[in-house]
Amino acid sequence: MGVGTLYPLARTLTRFDHHGGENLPGPGPALIVSNHVSNYDPIVLGAFLVANGRWPHWLAKKELFSVPIVGWVASASGQIPVDRKGPNRAKVLDDAKAALDKGMTVVMYPEGTITADPLHWPMTGRTGAARLALETGVPVIPVGQWGPQQVMGYKEMTFPKLWPRKTMKLYCGTEVDLSDLHDHHDTDSVREASNRIMDAIDAQVARARGEFPPPDRYDMRTGRRVPKTVAPARPVVGPR
Repeated sequence: MGVGTLYPLARTLTRFDHHGGENLPGPGPALIVSNHVSNYDPIVLGAFLVANGRWPHWLAKKELFSVPIVGWVASASGQIPVDRKGPNRAKVLDDAKAALDKGMTVVMYPEGTITADPLHWPMTGRTGAARLALETGVPVIPVGQWGPQQVMGYKEMTFPKLWPRKTMKLYCGTEVDLSDLHDHHDTDSVREASNRIMDAIDAQVARARGEFPPPDRYDMRTGRRVPKTVAPARPVVGPR
């Protein structure tokens, strides 16, 4: 109910320039992976999915569930809480897998947080999305967004800036090809899957921004840019 209520509101408050709905798979489970530029972009992505017949279920840090309004929306719409400080991080993937087993649409931000890249491109990815994809074999669909940061600036939890009316650009790409890696759970396979997922997201962000992506990627752990073939940081699921 919460996401459905926000969809028409978001369409009223911002302009949507959305592309690629035809790339979403038919009925059945799907894993949507996206860049993360703002606290507002889940609303934009959620509106896109709802408009195309997909009800989104995010992996969301549990702290969000105690935030007024946001927490109510998260709970009412069946989002998946993630305890980033809890002792059993493997349970997060188990919960996401259970949702996929039920045919749901699960949304993940492989970076694990809003980008800290000074250039605002996707950072190095964590491996949670790759592990989930390889274990389940569900379609992995990349999304790139640009514009939500104009409403709520990057990591700042600010009051939305809605005037003048902003344009939310979103591009949805075709399924990431991981067919040769399914049922492979070794470190190299997970690393390769994660890199393919991040490259696919990069390609859609480039379309949304109208720019070529940089040849390297920002690593938040070191505060430096690293080659895109470098292994993902940690085997940790990335809640928003």
